[in-house]
Amino acid sequence: MESTIVNVGGMSCEHCVKAVTDAVSALDGVVSVKVSLEEGTAAVEYDAARVAPGSIKAAIADEGYEV
Repeated sequence: MESTIVNVGGMSCEHCVKAVTDAVSALDGVVSVKVSLEEGTAAVEYDAARVAPGSIKAAIADEGYEV
């Protein structure tokens, strides 16, 4: 397992947290996601053989947030 912390800009409420969490959780290979509104981060644990960090960042950007 690998882990990464992604800085996420533009989140302002719990709806934003849910949108980022749902988008990243939907990726095959993601084991866990913990999004912090206060810190503006997403801590992601994932299987590097199944998903790349770039795909995680792209999923967040696709939701309209800055990575």
